[in-house]
Amino acid sequence: MAKGKNFGGFGGGMPNMQNMMKQAQKMLDEQKKLQEQLKDERFEASSGGGMVTAIVDGEGQLKDIKIKPECVDPEDVEMLQDLIITAVSEAINKVKAAEEERVNSLTGGINIPGLNF
Repeated sequence: MAKGKNFGGFGGGMPNMQNMMKQAQKMLDEQKKLQEQLKDERFEASSGGGMVTAIVDGEGQLKDIKIKPECVDPEDVEMLQDLIITAVSEAINKVKAAEEERVNSLTGGINIPGLNF
């Protein structure tokens, strides 16, 4: 084998590898910033035409639930349960959509393993 020959792209490619590692670290730092920002945000969703409203934080934790009194019918508790589930699920889906949007803005839409919320 000849000295200095570039085998498989590794011989002369070390500066590129270092650059890639720096870029990856920068993206991870940006991801952490986005996670912190997202954690403090609130996402709201309603069901039943606004009869039930759920508010979750950026980590998907339920923070508040509002139920209009006219929605409470002792004869139809199942409907209220369904409205609560729907509102909470929709609020959590909004968090997931915001996470995905921010990761895509960070990566340019490229799926990078390990870079997610």
